[in-house]
Amino acid sequence: MIIPVHSLTELSAVAQRVISTFKNDRIFLFYGQMGAGKTTFINELCLELGVHDHTSSPTFSIINEYYSDNGSLYHFDFYRLKNESEAFDMGYEEYFYSGNYCFVEWSEKIPNLLPESYVTVEIKVSDNQHRTLYIEKK
Repeated sequence: MIIPVHSLTELSAVAQRVISTFKNDRIFLFYGQMGAGKTTFINELCLELGVHDHTSSPTFSIINEYYSDNGSLYHFDFYRLKNESEAFDMGYEEYFYSGNYCFVEWSEKIPNLLPESYVTVEIKVSDNQHRTLYIEKK
């Protein structure tokens, strides 16, 4: 699935489309350069799923838990990990195999720990305002 995004106002509809298209999937891996909009799009997905809390990037905490009408959601940012054992030590398996939504930024840091099935969301920047989302089930 390829989705061009020309404005932030389009993100809500894109989030609805992604959640409805991948309604049985719970692990979403986000790829894109720094500042591409990964966290911004994750915030829209959280809103679509009924999160009432303020969402933000978990860069320093590595994981944020949000509560929604659909149960807990987990937002990971593995950017600061030095190696995969840090994710292993934090108990990533409990989250990934909980059946709850997991939105993962910088999963490149844990290539050997990824589950067998997940959805990738790659965000490519075409200019300051426009993005293209490439979404695929793996």
